[in-house]
Amino acid sequence: MSAMSDPAEIASSARIRKIIHIDMDAFYASVEQRDNPELRGKPVAVGGSAARGVVAAASYEARTFGVHSAMPSVTAKRKCPDLIFVTPRFDVYRAVSAQIREIFAEYTPMIEPLSLDEAYLDVTENLKGMEIATEIALEIRAKIKAVTGLNASAGISYNKFLAKTASDLNKPNGQAVITPKNGAAFVAQLPVKKFHGVGPATAEKMHRLGIETGADLREKDIEFLVQHFGKSGPYFYGIARGIEDRQVKPNRVRKSIGAEDTFAQDLYDYAPALEGLNPLIAKVWRYCEANNIRGKTVTLKVKYADFTQITRAKSTAQGFRSPEAIEETISNLLEAVFPTRKGVRLLGVTLSSLERQTDGSTTQLALML
Repeated sequence: MSAMSDPAEIASSARIRKIIHIDMDAFYASVEQRDNPELRGKPVAVGGSAARGVVAAASYEARTFGVHSAMPSVTAKRKCPDLIFVTPRFDVYRAVSAQIREIFAEYTPMIEPLSLDEAYLDVTENLKGMEIATEIALEIRAKIKAVTGLNASAGISYNKFLAKTASDLNKPNGQAVITPKNGAAFVAQLPVKKFHGVGPATAEKMHRLGIETGADLREKDIEFLVQHFGKSGPYFYGIARGIEDRQVKPNRVRKSIGAEDTFAQDLYDYAPALEGLNPLIAKVWRYCEANNIRGKTVTLKVKYADFTQITRAKSTAQGFRSPEAIEETISNLLEAVFPTRKGVRLLGVTLSSLERQTDGSTTQLALML
């Protein structure tokens, strides 16, 4: 593999892209606070308050107490005794998201939605003929506020990795830009745990290898990174230098929805394993509800401490129509795994054979997230 160039060298041979990442601020919770004045200024969690419930979204008031999405509701309530739980209204969230995407479409057809509340926009060439991407982002955020009453944050850069990273810098209701000139320097000082695509387990592995920041990551050659991180090695090699070439894909088709987690300590018992799966099931189901879809096949992934792994799947003709249905199937699949002499280091849940719900019937889905 040939060595990669720095961003300044890339700019001399290729047109610099202008990528905007728009991320709505505490989207579900903000919609609820917008529609119910009594919730404004109060800690709000969208999700179930039952013993096995999971937080789907938390307002900024709740976040100050350490409440965040995918957190078990009982933990959230313990952190914030005054937390107000609100039942999700995905039909409303979808309608608001459609309004936001109509605003995006006024500027560019190159829109890659990631979920109801965030998307990449390539505005290198745009429908307004505007030269400055930061001005486009300001206009879009102002229009979102005027149309929906909600705040959005934005990141602007020359690639998707840095645009997404930038959108977190001045949240809520702010924006930031990372230019080709300062991209590599910005990444150098960034802790690897804040890299998009680096989860807690990977960050911990990097720390064990002496990699704390982008500068530390840049010191490692590509052979070292491939040896320790496999197919992610070239990606880490590039982003450590502020380089990434993923395109904004407006027609990205998703055939399955999955979530997985690597545990800080290996699991040997069924009960804690099932507890670890509940947030993953909730995350998968949020995608289903947000995009009005269902799946016919659920798959359990189990990776052991020795890195061997197995998958177990079950299908149903009518599809999985509730998180409880998914949990029941997953729990049965998981039960067959235990007892085990090998510790379980990772669990994952995937829903596939996706279909969109339309007027009580289903049609095969080409899911755009």
